[in-house]
Amino acid sequence: MDDSYDPPERFEGALDQLHQLVADQVGSDDFGPPDYLPGLRVLLQSMDYDPHFTEQGRRYAWGQVVNTLKSRVYAIRSTALNPNFGATEIASPVVITGIPRSGTTALHRLMAVDQRFQGLQSWLLDSPMPRPPVARWPDYAEYRKTVAILENRYREAPEKRAAHSMAAEDVHECCMLLSHGFTSNILSCGWSAATYDAWRMSANEGPAYRYYRRCVQLIGSNDPGKRWLLKNPGHIEQLDLLFAVFPDAKVIQTHRDPAKAVPSLCSLLMQLHPVFENDRRDQRARIMLARESEKWANAIRRADTVRTRFPDQVLDIVHGDFHRDPAGVMERIYAFIGMDMPEQVRADMALRIAAKPEMAHGKHRYDIADFGLAAGEVRERFGNYVERFDLIERGASR
Repeated sequence: MDDSYDPPERFEGALDQLHQLVADQVGSDDFGPPDYLPGLRVLLQSMDYDPHFTEQGRRYAWGQVVNTLKSRVYAIRSTALNPNFGATEIASPVVITGIPRSGTTALHRLMAVDQRFQGLQSWLLDSPMPRPPVARWPDYAEYRKTVAILENRYREAPEKRAAHSMAAEDVHECCMLLSHGFTSNILSCGWSAATYDAWRMSANEGPAYRYYRRCVQLIGSNDPGKRWLLKNPGHIEQLDLLFAVFPDAKVIQTHRDPAKAVPSLCSLLMQLHPVFENDRRDQRARIMLARESEKWANAIRRADTVRTRFPDQVLDIVHGDFHRDPAGVMERIYAFIGMDMPEQVRADMALRIAAKPEMAHGKHRYDIADFGLAAGEVRERFGNYVERFDLIERGASR
Protein backbone atom coordinates (compact mmCIF):
# COMPACT_ATOMS: atom_id res chain seq x y z
CA MET A 1 0.00 0.00 0.00
CA ASP A 2 1.03 3.66 -0.19
CA ASP A 3 3.24 5.22 2.47
CA SER A 4 1.48 5.43 5.83
CA TYR A 5 1.91 8.08 8.50
CA ASP A 6 0.75 8.32 12.10
CA PRO A 7 -2.80 9.65 11.72
CA PRO A 8 -4.32 12.37 13.91
CA GLU A 9 -7.02 11.55 16.44
CA ARG A 10 -9.51 13.42 14.29
CA PHE A 11 -8.97 14.17 10.61
CA GLU A 12 -11.22 17.23 10.50
CA GLY A 13 -9.02 19.24 12.85
CA ALA A 14 -5.76 18.21 11.19
CA LEU A 15 -5.67 20.64 8.26
CA ASP A 16 -2.79 22.71 9.63
CA GLN A 17 -0.92 19.58 10.72
CA LEU A 18 -1.31 18.15 7.22
CA HIS A 19 0.04 21.27 5.54
CA GLN A 20 3.01 21.47 7.89
CA LEU A 21 3.84 17.78 7.39
CA VAL A 22 3.80 18.17 3.61
CA ALA A 23 5.76 21.43 3.65
CA ASP A 24 8.46 19.82 5.81
CA GLN A 25 8.74 16.76 3.56
CA VAL A 26 8.80 18.59 0.23
CA GLY A 27 10.72 21.63 1.44
CA SER A 28 8.11 24.07 0.17
CA ASP A 29 5.02 25.68 1.65
CA ASP A 30 3.63 26.87 -1.69
CA PHE A 31 0.38 24.94 -2.21
CA GLY A 32 -0.76 27.03 -5.17
CA PRO A 33 -4.23 28.61 -5.47
CA PRO A 34 -6.54 27.77 -2.54
CA ASP A 35 -9.26 26.24 -4.74
CA TYR A 36 -8.25 22.77 -3.49
CA LEU A 37 -9.16 23.57 0.13
CA PRO A 38 -12.97 23.07 0.04
CA GLY A 39 -12.61 19.53 -1.23
CA LEU A 40 -9.79 18.72 1.17
CA ARG A 41 -11.85 19.95 4.12
CA VAL A 42 -14.88 17.87 3.14
CA LEU A 43 -12.71 14.79 2.55
CA LEU A 44 -11.18 15.08 6.03
CA GLN A 45 -14.61 15.55 7.61
CA SER A 46 -15.91 12.52 5.72
CA MET A 47 -12.99 10.41 6.95
CA ASP A 48 -14.15 10.99 10.53
CA TYR A 49 -17.77 10.19 9.77
CA ASP A 50 -18.26 7.62 6.98
CA PRO A 51 -15.72 4.76 7.10
CA HIS A 52 -15.19 2.18 9.85
CA PHE A 53 -11.41 2.31 9.55
CA THR A 54 -9.16 -0.32 11.01
CA GLU A 55 -6.06 1.15 12.64
CA GLN A 56 -4.08 0.15 9.57
CA GLY A 57 -6.78 1.68 7.39
CA ARG A 58 -6.53 5.00 9.22
CA ARG A 59 -2.82 5.10 8.59
CA TYR A 60 -3.14 4.25 4.92
CA ALA A 61 -5.99 6.69 4.31
CA TRP A 62 -4.06 9.51 6.00
CA GLY A 63 -1.01 8.53 3.98
CA GLN A 64 -3.02 8.77 0.75
CA VAL A 65 -4.16 12.30 1.61
CA VAL A 66 -0.62 13.31 2.58
CA ASN A 67 0.83 11.92 -0.64
CA THR A 68 -1.80 13.60 -2.81
CA LEU A 69 -1.06 16.99 -1.26
CA LYS A 70 2.67 16.28 -1.56
CA SER A 71 2.26 15.63 -5.29
CA ARG A 72 0.45 18.96 -5.64
CA VAL A 73 3.22 20.86 -3.84
CA TYR A 74 5.84 19.01 -5.87
CA ALA A 75 4.08 20.13 -9.06
CA ILE A 76 3.75 23.73 -7.89
CA ARG A 77 7.43 23.80 -6.99
CA SER A 78 8.39 22.27 -10.35
CA THR A 79 6.43 24.93 -12.24
CA ALA A 80 8.34 27.62 -10.29
CA LEU A 81 11.67 25.97 -11.10
CA ASN A 82 10.74 25.70 -14.80
CA PRO A 83 9.13 29.08 -15.54
CA ASN A 84 9.03 28.56 -19.32
CA PHE A 85 6.89 25.41 -19.17
CA GLY A 86 3.73 27.40 -19.96
CA ALA A 87 4.97 28.03 -23.51
CA THR A 88 4.76 24.30 -24.28
CA GLU A 89 2.12 23.68 -26.94
CA ILE A 90 -0.37 20.83 -26.57
CA ALA A 91 -1.60 20.23 -30.10
CA SER A 92 -4.59 17.98 -30.78
CA PRO A 93 -4.02 15.51 -27.92
CA VAL A 94 -5.53 12.05 -28.27
CA VAL A 95 -7.72 11.37 -25.23
CA ILE A 96 -9.22 7.96 -24.40
CA THR A 97 -12.29 7.89 -22.17
CA GLY A 98 -15.41 5.82 -21.51
CA ILE A 99 -17.11 4.17 -18.58
CA PRO A 100 -14.54 2.35 -16.43
CA ARG A 101 -13.66 -1.24 -17.37
CA SER A 102 -14.63 -0.67 -21.01
CA GLY A 103 -11.15 -1.30 -22.41
CA THR A 104 -9.62 2.14 -21.90
CA THR A 105 -6.45 0.80 -20.27
CA ALA A 106 -5.81 -1.93 -22.85
CA LEU A 107 -6.35 0.55 -25.69
CA HIS A 108 -4.18 3.18 -24.02
CA ARG A 109 -1.25 0.85 -23.49
CA LEU A 110 -1.51 -0.60 -26.98
CA MET A 111 -1.38 2.85 -28.56
CA ALA A 112 1.49 3.82 -26.24
CA VAL A 113 3.61 1.27 -28.14
CA ASP A 114 3.86 3.99 -30.80
CA GLN A 115 6.86 6.01 -29.64
CA ARG A 116 5.62 9.08 -31.50
CA PHE A 117 3.23 9.61 -28.57
CA GLN A 118 4.08 10.85 -25.10
CA GLY A 119 2.05 9.99 -21.99
CA LEU A 120 1.76 10.45 -18.25
CA GLN A 121 3.95 7.83 -16.60
CA SER A 122 2.87 6.70 -13.13
CA TRP A 123 5.97 7.98 -11.36
CA LEU A 124 5.62 11.45 -12.91
CA LEU A 125 2.06 11.67 -11.63
CA ASP A 126 3.41 11.14 -8.12
CA SER A 127 6.17 13.73 -8.64
CA PRO A 128 5.31 16.03 -11.58
CA MET A 129 8.39 17.44 -13.31
CA PRO A 130 9.68 17.80 -16.87
CA ARG A 131 10.09 14.20 -18.07
CA PRO A 132 13.78 13.20 -17.98
CA PRO A 133 15.34 10.84 -20.56
CA VAL A 134 14.09 7.30 -19.98
CA ALA A 135 17.58 5.91 -19.35
CA ARG A 136 17.94 8.21 -16.33
CA TRP A 137 14.68 7.32 -14.59
CA PRO A 138 16.24 4.79 -12.16
CA ASP A 139 18.58 7.57 -10.98
CA TYR A 140 15.63 9.53 -9.58
CA ALA A 141 14.56 8.87 -5.99
CA GLU A 142 10.99 9.77 -7.04
CA TYR A 143 10.96 6.95 -9.60
CA ARG A 144 12.36 4.42 -7.12
CA LYS A 145 9.77 5.46 -4.55
CA THR A 146 6.88 4.84 -6.95
CA VAL A 147 8.33 1.40 -7.76
CA ALA A 148 8.41 0.57 -4.05
CA ILE A 149 4.88 1.88 -3.43
CA LEU A 150 3.42 -0.25 -6.22
CA GLU A 151 5.26 -3.36 -5.08
CA ASN A 152 3.91 -2.86 -1.57
CA ARG A 153 0.39 -2.20 -2.88
CA TYR A 154 0.24 -5.52 -4.72
CA ARG A 155 1.72 -7.28 -1.73
CA GLU A 156 -1.22 -5.99 0.36
CA ALA A 157 -3.88 -6.75 -2.31
CA PRO A 158 -2.36 -9.24 -4.81
CA GLU A 159 -5.66 -9.85 -6.61
CA LYS A 160 -5.63 -6.20 -7.69
CA ARG A 161 -2.76 -6.91 -10.11
CA ALA A 162 -4.96 -9.23 -12.19
CA ALA A 163 -7.73 -6.62 -12.26
CA HIS A 164 -5.55 -3.60 -13.04
CA SER A 165 -1.79 -4.01 -13.20
CA MET A 166 0.43 -0.93 -13.01
CA ALA A 167 4.15 -0.17 -13.13
CA ALA A 168 6.06 3.02 -12.43
CA GLU A 169 7.11 3.35 -16.08
CA ASP A 170 3.63 2.64 -17.52
CA VAL A 171 1.37 5.37 -18.84
CA HIS A 172 -1.39 6.05 -16.35
CA GLU A 173 -4.59 8.05 -15.91
CA CYS A 174 -5.15 11.80 -15.87
CA CYS A 175 -7.26 11.39 -12.72
CA MET A 176 -4.10 11.24 -10.64
CA LEU A 177 -3.34 14.86 -11.58
CA LEU A 178 -6.99 15.91 -11.27
CA SER A 179 -7.02 14.50 -7.74
CA HIS A 180 -4.63 17.27 -6.67
CA GLY A 181 -7.65 19.57 -6.73
CA PHE A 182 -9.44 17.33 -4.17
CA THR A 183 -12.60 17.09 -6.30
CA SER A 184 -11.94 13.52 -7.43
CA ASN A 185 -13.57 10.23 -6.45
CA ILE A 186 -10.21 8.51 -6.85
CA LEU A 187 -9.27 9.90 -3.43
CA SER A 188 -11.83 7.84 -1.56
CA CYS A 189 -12.39 4.77 -3.72
CA GLY A 190 -10.74 2.52 -1.14
CA TRP A 191 -13.07 3.34 1.76
CA SER A 192 -16.66 4.42 2.52
CA ALA A 193 -17.03 8.14 1.80
CA ALA A 194 -20.70 8.94 1.19
CA THR A 195 -20.40 12.48 2.59
CA TYR A 196 -17.48 13.38 0.32
CA ASP A 197 -19.07 11.65 -2.69
CA ALA A 198 -22.29 13.63 -2.25
CA TRP A 199 -20.38 16.92 -2.02
CA ARG A 200 -18.22 16.07 -5.02
CA MET A 201 -21.17 15.49 -7.33
CA SER A 202 -21.95 19.22 -7.27
CA ALA A 203 -18.37 20.50 -7.01
CA ASN A 204 -16.82 22.66 -9.71
CA GLU A 205 -13.92 20.78 -11.33
CA GLY A 206 -12.93 23.71 -13.54
CA PRO A 207 -9.93 24.71 -11.40
CA ALA A 208 -8.74 21.08 -11.28
CA TYR A 209 -8.86 20.84 -15.08
CA ARG A 210 -6.92 24.08 -15.52
CA TYR A 211 -4.31 22.81 -13.04
CA TYR A 212 -4.23 19.47 -14.90
CA ARG A 213 -3.47 21.21 -18.19
CA ARG A 214 -0.55 23.07 -16.61
CA CYS A 215 0.86 19.80 -15.27
CA VAL A 216 0.61 18.20 -18.72
CA GLN A 217 2.52 21.18 -20.13
CA LEU A 218 5.13 20.84 -17.37
CA ILE A 219 5.68 17.09 -17.80
CA GLY A 220 5.92 17.39 -21.59
CA SER A 221 8.11 20.49 -21.67
CA ASN A 222 11.22 18.48 -22.65
CA ASP A 223 9.32 16.89 -25.58
CA PRO A 224 7.41 19.82 -27.09
CA GLY A 225 7.05 18.22 -30.52
CA LYS A 226 5.48 14.94 -29.37
CA ARG A 227 1.76 14.37 -29.54
CA TRP A 228 0.02 13.59 -26.27
CA LEU A 229 -1.82 10.33 -25.62
CA LEU A 230 -4.00 10.68 -22.51
CA LYS A 231 -6.56 8.47 -20.81
CA ASN A 232 -9.13 8.85 -18.05
CA PRO A 233 -12.60 7.26 -17.80
CA GLY A 234 -13.72 10.20 -15.65
CA HIS A 235 -13.43 12.61 -18.56
CA ILE A 236 -16.87 11.54 -19.81
CA GLU A 237 -18.32 13.17 -16.67
CA GLN A 238 -16.56 16.42 -17.58
CA LEU A 239 -16.25 16.35 -21.36
CA ASP A 240 -17.07 20.08 -21.50
CA LEU A 241 -14.13 20.87 -19.20
CA LEU A 242 -11.84 18.59 -21.20
CA PHE A 243 -12.63 20.47 -24.41
CA ALA A 244 -12.26 23.77 -22.54
CA VAL A 245 -8.61 23.00 -21.77
CA PHE A 246 -7.90 21.02 -24.98
CA PRO A 247 -10.20 22.56 -27.64
CA ASP A 248 -8.73 20.52 -30.51
CA ALA A 249 -8.59 17.19 -28.67
CA LYS A 250 -9.40 13.99 -30.52
CA VAL A 251 -11.46 11.90 -28.11
CA ILE A 252 -11.85 8.12 -28.35
CA GLN A 253 -14.86 6.96 -26.34
CA THR A 254 -15.01 3.27 -25.50
CA HIS A 255 -18.29 1.41 -24.90
CA ARG A 256 -19.13 -1.83 -23.11
CA ASP A 257 -22.26 -3.43 -21.73
CA PRO A 258 -22.62 -1.65 -18.35
CA ALA A 259 -23.93 -4.86 -16.80
CA LYS A 260 -20.37 -6.15 -17.26
CA ALA A 261 -18.33 -2.96 -16.92
CA VAL A 262 -19.88 -1.53 -13.75
CA PRO A 263 -19.76 -4.75 -11.68
CA SER A 264 -16.15 -5.18 -12.83
CA LEU A 265 -15.40 -1.69 -11.52
CA CYS A 266 -17.10 -2.44 -8.20
CA SER A 267 -15.17 -5.69 -7.87
CA LEU A 268 -11.92 -3.79 -8.43
CA LEU A 269 -12.80 -1.14 -5.84
CA MET A 270 -13.93 -3.70 -3.28
CA GLN A 271 -10.55 -5.43 -3.41
CA LEU A 272 -9.20 -2.56 -1.34
CA HIS A 273 -11.99 -2.72 1.24
CA PRO A 274 -10.21 -5.09 3.68
CA VAL A 275 -7.10 -2.91 3.54
CA PHE A 276 -9.07 0.00 5.03
CA GLU A 277 -12.18 -1.48 6.71
CA ASN A 278 -13.08 -4.90 8.06
CA ASP A 279 -16.89 -4.86 8.23
CA ARG A 280 -20.00 -4.04 6.15
CA ARG A 281 -18.40 -5.54 3.05
CA ASP A 282 -21.56 -7.01 1.53
CA GLN A 283 -23.61 -3.95 2.40
CA ARG A 284 -21.05 -1.60 0.86
CA ALA A 285 -20.79 -3.75 -2.27
CA ARG A 286 -24.55 -3.54 -2.88
CA ILE A 287 -24.62 0.22 -2.29
CA MET A 288 -21.62 0.65 -4.58
CA LEU A 289 -23.16 -1.05 -7.62
CA ALA A 290 -26.34 1.03 -7.35
CA ARG A 291 -24.31 4.24 -6.91
CA GLU A 292 -21.80 3.55 -9.67
CA SER A 293 -24.52 2.52 -12.12
CA GLU A 294 -26.32 5.85 -11.63
CA LYS A 295 -23.07 7.80 -11.70
CA TRP A 296 -21.84 6.43 -15.03
CA ALA A 297 -25.29 6.46 -16.61
CA ASN A 298 -25.45 10.19 -15.80
CA ALA A 299 -21.91 10.61 -17.17
CA ILE A 300 -22.94 9.03 -20.49
CA ARG A 301 -25.92 11.37 -20.75
CA ARG A 302 -23.75 14.40 -19.99
CA ALA A 303 -21.19 13.32 -22.55
CA ASP A 304 -23.89 12.84 -25.19
CA THR A 305 -24.97 16.45 -24.72
CA VAL A 306 -21.43 17.83 -25.01
CA ARG A 307 -20.61 15.66 -28.05
CA THR A 308 -23.23 17.42 -30.15
CA ARG A 309 -21.01 20.51 -30.08
CA PHE A 310 -17.92 18.56 -31.22
CA PRO A 311 -19.30 16.14 -33.84
CA ASP A 312 -15.98 15.53 -35.60
CA GLN A 313 -13.84 15.17 -32.48
CA VAL A 314 -15.19 11.98 -30.90
CA LEU A 315 -14.77 8.42 -32.20
CA ASP A 316 -16.79 5.50 -30.75
CA ILE A 317 -15.06 2.16 -30.13
CA VAL A 318 -16.99 -0.84 -28.80
CA HIS A 319 -15.09 -3.02 -26.32
CA GLY A 320 -16.04 -6.28 -28.04
CA ASP A 321 -14.93 -4.99 -31.46
CA PHE A 322 -11.56 -4.00 -30.04
CA HIS A 323 -10.94 -7.46 -28.58
CA ARG A 324 -12.12 -9.29 -31.71
CA ASP A 325 -10.19 -7.16 -34.19
CA PRO A 326 -7.66 -4.89 -32.46
CA ALA A 327 -5.68 -4.29 -35.66
CA GLY A 328 -8.80 -3.19 -37.51
CA VAL A 329 -9.78 -0.86 -34.67
CA MET A 330 -6.28 0.64 -34.72
CA GLU A 331 -6.69 1.44 -38.42
CA ARG A 332 -9.94 3.29 -37.65
CA ILE A 333 -8.34 5.21 -34.80
CA TYR A 334 -5.28 6.29 -36.75
CA ALA A 335 -7.46 7.51 -39.63
CA PHE A 336 -9.55 9.48 -37.12
CA ILE A 337 -6.56 11.15 -35.44
CA GLY A 338 -4.90 11.88 -38.79
CA MET A 339 -1.73 9.84 -38.33
CA ASP A 340 -0.15 7.20 -40.52
CA MET A 341 0.76 3.80 -39.11
CA PRO A 342 4.31 2.77 -40.07
CA GLU A 343 5.01 -0.93 -40.53
CA GLN A 344 7.21 -0.97 -37.44
CA VAL A 345 4.34 0.36 -35.32
CA ARG A 346 2.03 -2.29 -36.78
CA ALA A 347 4.59 -4.98 -35.97
CA ASP A 348 5.14 -3.72 -32.41
CA MET A 349 1.41 -3.59 -31.79
CA ALA A 350 0.95 -7.09 -33.21
CA LEU A 351 3.56 -8.40 -30.76
CA ARG A 352 1.79 -6.78 -27.81
CA ILE A 353 -1.59 -8.10 -28.96
CA ALA A 354 -0.21 -11.62 -29.28
CA ALA A 355 1.49 -11.43 -25.86
CA LYS A 356 -1.80 -10.47 -24.11
CA PRO A 357 0.03 -8.68 -21.27
CA GLU A 358 -3.28 -7.73 -19.60
CA MET A 359 -3.76 -11.44 -18.84
CA ALA A 360 -0.24 -12.00 -17.48
CA HIS A 361 -1.39 -11.89 -13.85
CA GLY A 362 -4.53 -13.94 -14.27
CA LYS A 363 -8.12 -13.14 -15.17
CA HIS A 364 -10.18 -10.69 -13.14
CA ARG A 365 -13.19 -12.69 -11.97
CA TYR A 366 -16.36 -11.21 -10.53
CA ASP A 367 -20.09 -11.98 -10.33
CA ILE A 368 -22.81 -9.34 -10.59
CA ALA A 369 -24.87 -11.42 -8.15
CA ASP A 370 -22.48 -10.38 -5.38
CA PHE A 371 -23.61 -6.76 -5.76
CA GLY A 372 -27.37 -7.03 -5.35
CA LEU A 373 -28.63 -5.99 -8.80
CA ALA A 374 -29.54 -7.99 -11.89
CA ALA A 375 -27.98 -7.22 -15.28
CA GLY A 376 -31.27 -5.82 -16.57
CA GLU A 377 -31.53 -3.42 -13.63
CA VAL A 378 -28.09 -2.01 -14.37
CA ARG A 379 -28.81 -1.64 -18.10
CA GLU A 380 -32.15 0.05 -17.39
CA ARG A 381 -30.36 2.97 -15.75
CA PHE A 382 -28.49 3.65 -19.01
CA GLY A 383 -31.65 4.17 -21.08
CA ASN A 384 -31.10 3.35 -24.77
CA TYR A 385 -27.29 3.33 -24.47
CA VAL A 386 -26.97 -0.48 -24.69
CA GLU A 387 -29.25 -0.74 -27.74
CA ARG A 388 -27.69 2.29 -29.45
CA PHE A 389 -24.27 0.61 -29.60
CA ASP A 390 -25.60 -2.98 -29.68
CA LEU A 391 -23.44 -3.70 -26.64
CA ILE A 392 -24.93 -7.08 -25.70
CA GLU A 393 -24.46 -8.67 -29.11
CA ARG A 394 -21.13 -6.98 -29.93
CA GLY A 395 -19.77 -7.81 -26.48
CA ALA A 396 -20.96 -11.41 -26.38
CA SER A 397 -17.48 -12.94 -26.79
CA ARG A 398 -16.14 -11.11 -23.74
